[in-house]
Amino acid sequence: LVSIFLVVALVPWNDPALAEVGSYQTVLSRIGVPNAKLIVDIVVLVAVTSCLNSALYTSSRMLFSLSKRGDAPAIAQRTTKAATPHVAVLLSTAAAFLCVFANYVAPAQVFEFLLASSGAIALLVYLVIAVSQLRMRSQREARGEKIAFKMWLFPGLTWATIAFIVAVLAVMALREDHRAEIIATALLSIGVVAAGLLVHRKREAAGRVALDN
Repeated sequence: LVSIFLVVALVPWNDPALAEVGSYQTVLSRIGVPNAKLIVDIVVLVAVTSCLNSALYTSSRMLFSLSKRGDAPAIAQRTTKAATPHVAVLLSTAAAFLCVFANYVAPAQVFEFLLASSGAIALLVYLVIAVSQLRMRSQREARGEKIAFKMWLFPGLTWATIAFIVAVLAVMALREDHRAEIIATALLSIGVVAAGLLVHRKREAAGRVALDN
């Protein structure tokens, strides 16, 4: 927030250099910092590398967790002596390389699809979390469980969060420049839910067969 404030304070919003070279490079050049482009490029490279490292860690651990629950191939459960899920890491890395190859073949289409499909997914995730909290907490209280960690202003703040997210999604759906993000996110969500239901039905069928035997 401070860096954005400095950019707005030092460079007019309609300055053509903002669109040509970027906000931070423009500011550094205006205040006389030498090699502004190189500095910004290094910062961006470090930030992207850090983001890639975080994404690889998150995706591999998520794949490992899904495998433990039976929602992903069992091979992803394998770990090293140091308890590192190396197979999940390799599979996640392979998926990343596939995305790089796809981006090389069709850069515009792949980037636009990934950007659109992830545009509203964070809002959708937090919406599901808020709804799940309402339902799961009421179920736990009905069972007489004591909840040690309680949310402030519950359930009013949770309902306010749900209303805010729904309002944002509705505005995005009404705006033509954001409608593609809503459609792509909806299609991706439907695919994920359909896959989850399919896995759940197969698991239930396998459980019934085991009981019959």
